[in-house]
Amino acid sequence: MTPSTVGSVLHAFFEDYLKCQKGLSTASIRSYRDGIRLFLQFLSRDTKRAISRLALADLRAERVRRFLSILEAERANHVRTRNQRLSALRVFFNYLGTQVPEMLIEAERVTATPMKRVPPPETHFLERDEITTLFARLPTAGRWALRDRTLLLFLYNTGARVQEVADVRVSHLELKTQARVHLHGKGNKWRVCPLWQETAALLQQLLQPAPTENNLDRPVFTSQHGQALTRHGIYKIVRRHTAHLEKSGADPRPYHISPHVLRHSTAVHLLESGAEVNVIRGWLGHVGLETTNRYAEITLRMKAEALQACEVLTETSAACPGKAIWRDDPSLLEWLQSL
Repeated sequence: MTPSTVGSVLHAFFEDYLKCQKGLSTASIRSYRDGIRLFLQFLSRDTKRAISRLALADLRAERVRRFLSILEAERANHVRTRNQRLSALRVFFNYLGTQVPEMLIEAERVTATPMKRVPPPETHFLERDEITTLFARLPTAGRWALRDRTLLLFLYNTGARVQEVADVRVSHLELKTQARVHLHGKGNKWRVCPLWQETAALLQQLLQPAPTENNLDRPVFTSQHGQALTRHGIYKIVRRHTAHLEKSGADPRPYHISPHVLRHSTAVHLLESGAEVNVIRGWLGHVGLETTNRYAEITLRMKAEALQACEVLTETSAACPGKAIWRDDPSLLEWLQSL
C-alpha cells in the first residue's frame, strides 16, 4: 500500500471530503483553502523545508498553536479570523486522523485547542426610511441604472448572501405566476424565496430579450464584459449607491453599507412586520434558529428603547422614582439594620 503523504491527504480532503462528502459551496472550500495554505507556508518556514518536502510528522498540534499566535501577532488578524482558521484546521486534522490512524493523537490535540472568546459583531441594518431614501436616489438613466436598481431590490427582497446572488442564473427564476427564485446557499442547500411584483417586473426588463432554452444558464447580474458579477463586483455596486447612508454604530467609526447589511435589514424588517422567526429562518437560509434569534433580540431592544423614550410621567410613576425613597429615611434604615 502506498504510504500517505501531505499532498495525497490534502488532495483527498478537498476533492473527496469537502466537495463530495460534505457538499460544501465553492466559497466555503476557498475559505478552507486559504487557511490551510497559510498553515503550510508557516510549516515550510518553521521546518526550513519546501512545502513539497513536508512530511505528515510535521503536522503537530504545537505548531498549530504557534501558527494561531502568529496570525494575531504578526498578521494582525482579528480573533474571529483566528477562530475561523482554527475551525478549518480542526476539520482537516479530524479527517487526517481517519485516514492516518497514527495521526489521531495530534488530531485530538488540535481539537482540544480552545476557541478564543469574542463578543458577537454588531449587527448593522438600515431603517425603513433609509431604504426608501436609497431607492429614491438611485439613478433612473444610464447604461447600468436598470441592473443596479434590480440588483439592490433583489438583495433587499430576498435577503440573499452575496455569493448566492452572484450564482443566480436565469433558470433559477420563475417570474410568471407567484414569482420566486431558487437560491443555492451554504452546505449545498437550495431554498425558494418569493419575489415582489416590482422585483419580478425589473428582472423581466433586465433579461430582455426574453431568454430561450439555449441560454437559461446565463447569469442574471452581469458585468460590462457580460460575465457574472463577482462578490467583489456586487460589493462595489452596493458601496457606490449607499455611500450617503454610511453612519456610526456602537463603534464611533462609520461603517460601510455592504450587501450583508441589506441582508440584516431584510431580517429586521420582516420581524417588525410580524413574520415568525421560523419563516425568517427559512427565508434567509439559516441552519438553526440561533442565528435568526439575534434579530429578534435587536427588535426587542429597539422596542424597549422606544417605549422608554416616549414614557409619560404620571402620578403613579412620579411616586415611584428610580431611587427607592426608603434609602433616604434614616429611622427606617436603622430599623432594618436591627432586624
